[in-house]
Amino acid sequence: MMKSLLYKEFRLVAHPMLYITLAFGAMFLIPAYPFYVIFFYGCLGLFFCFINGRENKDTFFTATLPIKKRDVVKARCLFAAAAQTAQILLSIPFIFVRQAVGMGANDAGIEANPAFFGFVFIMFAIFNAVFFISFFKTAFKAGKAFLMAIVPLCIFVAAAETAIHVPGLDTWLDTSAPEMMVRQIPVLIFGMLVYAGGMLLTYRCAAGRFEAVDL
Repeated sequence: MMKSLLYKEFRLVAHPMLYITLAFGAMFLIPAYPFYVIFFYGCLGLFFCFINGRENKDTFFTATLPIKKRDVVKARCLFAAAAQTAQILLSIPFIFVRQAVGMGANDAGIEANPAFFGFVFIMFAIFNAVFFISFFKTAFKAGKAFLMAIVPLCIFVAAAETAIHVPGLDTWLDTSAPEMMVRQIPVLIFGMLVYAGGMLLTYRCAAGRFEAVDL
């Protein structure tokens, strides 16, 4: 059943904008560009998917199927996780291209390195938690949920960018030197664990709220 629900998400809910954002990894080739913006577009792509599903009454019709309402939320969470993970993986080749052509350091923020991607996973976790839990409170107000999610996301990004200017952290987090990137791997692993645990908690909270919604 879950396989069928996921198939439905990708065929009926996924907005074209989501697939466009998967190619935004190419923006790593823009000189002096704030890299977090690349993955903000991924969040925006998900927002368009929720709008698309709402306008097509997908949530309502799916909930009328002989399935648990929690499965509706689970399918949407898995769909989001697949899209966000795909965006990260598809962006990595462009980082190697950036290094191969010798573009140098990023003057607009953190370097594209393991620590950065650890922070991206945490950024996604924060967005998902606020957005999903807020949206499934009504299963309708996607715009309000998105605005609520953007606030903590921006605060986190600002804090992460500030951290790379702290003496000691700058030489650890804001570098693409091979010997330092090895030391950044724990940050990446921590970010992935936060993302996985956050998505599980997000699903449970959002599912609990959705079960109380009278459609």
